[in-house]
Amino acid sequence: MNIGFIGVGNMGSSLALAVIKTEGGENVRVCDALPDRASNVARKYGAVCASSDEIASLCDFIFLGVKPQMMRGLLEEIGPVLKKRSTPFVLVSMAAGVSLELIRQMCCLSCPIIRIMPNLPVSVGEGMILCATNGEVDEETKERFAYMMAQSGTLDFIDEKLIDAASAVSGCGPAFVAMFVEALADGAVACGISREKALEYAVRTLLGSAVMLTRDDAVPSKLKDAVCSPAGSTIEGVISLEKGAFRASVIEAVRSAYNKTAKLKNQ
Repeated sequence: MNIGFIGVGNMGSSLALAVIKTEGGENVRVCDALPDRASNVARKYGAVCASSDEIASLCDFIFLGVKPQMMRGLLEEIGPVLKKRSTPFVLVSMAAGVSLELIRQMCCLSCPIIRIMPNLPVSVGEGMILCATNGEVDEETKERFAYMMAQSGTLDFIDEKLIDAASAVSGCGPAFVAMFVEALADGAVACGISREKALEYAVRTLLGSAVMLTRDDAVPSKLKDAVCSPAGSTIEGVISLEKGAFRASVIEAVRSAYNKTAKLKNQ
């Protein structure tokens, strides 16, 4: 199995590392518009430097790690190479807002296409990767892809029409979470805790709470209630959050991110 990455920026290189952990660096080829970047990734992770044409002609899975506005140019470049192939291949796009059908039209051929929307935590192997496929992708290919990507985090195959809404949570969410952690730490600093300790307490509290919420029987409201003693300190803090429309603000943040994505797609 040969896997190729055309474009190894922050996200592309993170996914390449995850694949290398599963498949081995000798089976992963990388290239980039900035040759030095591809060379650095190859040297750091033990991958093989290659050209885009080489990746298009040899690789079984071809990751397209370019910006959305560059996708058409890339597919026009490698399209003739793909058309000459006698062996099967799968295109994997991580370009936001570029649909499966649009990718098919750009490359002017019918082939298996997987569209993914990974989030920033894939860089530490704890990502959420949303996946949508066209009709050419069979169950065996999906299983092979999921195995190959296992070291990047959790994969979820969903209907493509839901991918933008889901991305408003998983893709934008790390920024919202970071703001919340920063605010928790600020509150502790205001109460006299050092910045270093305040941030440690906030991050560790978030990690532990997140693990608890991954349990099968976990319900966020029950976790909140378990901490809120009658007439205690926590319920007073909850009341303050409610006065500040905390939950409504978070809901609106996700909705705003989703609506912005919809506007960008229509431009």
